[in-house]
Amino acid sequence: MESSRLPFVSVVIPVRNEHKYIRACLDSVLRQDYPRDRHEVLLAVGPSEDDTEEIIREYEASYGHIRMLKNPKGTISCGLNIGIKAARGEYIVRLDAHTEFAGDYISKCVEYLLKTGAENVGGPTAVAGKNKVQRAVAAAYYSTFALGGGKQHIKDYEGYSDTVSFGAFKKATAEKVGFFDEALILNEDDDFNFKISEAGGKIFISSEIQSTYYPRDTYPGLIKQYFGYGFWKVAVIKKHHKPARLSHLVPMMFVLFLAFGGLLGCFSRRFRKYYAGVLGLYAVMDVGASVSLKVEDNPDGFMLRLRLMLIHFLLHGSYGCGFIAGIFRFGGR
Repeated sequence: MESSRLPFVSVVIPVRNEHKYIRACLDSVLRQDYPRDRHEVLLAVGPSEDDTEEIIREYEASYGHIRMLKNPKGTISCGLNIGIKAARGEYIVRLDAHTEFAGDYISKCVEYLLKTGAENVGGPTAVAGKNKVQRAVAAAYYSTFALGGGKQHIKDYEGYSDTVSFGAFKKATAEKVGFFDEALILNEDDDFNFKISEAGGKIFISSEIQSTYYPRDTYPGLIKQYFGYGFWKVAVIKKHHKPARLSHLVPMMFVLFLAFGGLLGCFSRRFRKYYAGVLGLYAVMDVGASVSLKVEDNPDGFMLRLRLMLIHFLLHGSYGCGFIAGIFRFGGR
């Protein structure tokens, strides 16, 4: 297709405290093969405690198609809405600052939007790490024991899905479903895709739409993130009157069992044996999943497997605690 006939695309990136990742993200956007005169890059910048804003101003001054927007509330959903509403493009490509994108990422998004007729398209994001903890967290994204095996985590998946990371969609689609819900601090993508599905739209994942995501690189950061995912998942489930999946409930039941099972074990020797047996089974499953997981390019050797065992527990525990907190916060509303 001739450059002048290609649809104009607006790349929208919500950003806050992204000193570590924003340069690599923007450099990957600058390497796109999609004609520069047929797309713009909008960065909605929340209040940052680092030099994120200064870095973006450097890029804005050097490249005419990059523009910085203010996001006073600082949340992802608010930033996305600010960017979408300011967009000149017919198509929106929603990116994440923790991610680097293949050179044909925008082109492939547009291709699959046109080819499939889906309302939202994206790819199964690869996950990588730059330090020992981050590499182990990245490995956990490929573990069905850790994350339940969602389609967006399957490297070679090609087909329809109920959600997608970093989607691409028409601006008119966002307007039709009411944009992103600014009441949600996390899980805004799940909610957005729920609204697309409820409006009769489809969501498509293609392995040709490639990117690499860098997850949290500290244990406290990971715990905070997954507590938030569990907490806000309850809000999304309640909003859309959807039954919780087993993968949502199992971490919660695990946490409740740890807490109340331990308490009951103080008063019952028989239950202590049952409690120890269940914990033993969990440990066996954790070790088995960590040791058997295929990990490419592993410079950390068996230490990665040991860290992965801990990360499995942290993911389950933090998500489960967040889900329980979410029930108390949103359950009666």
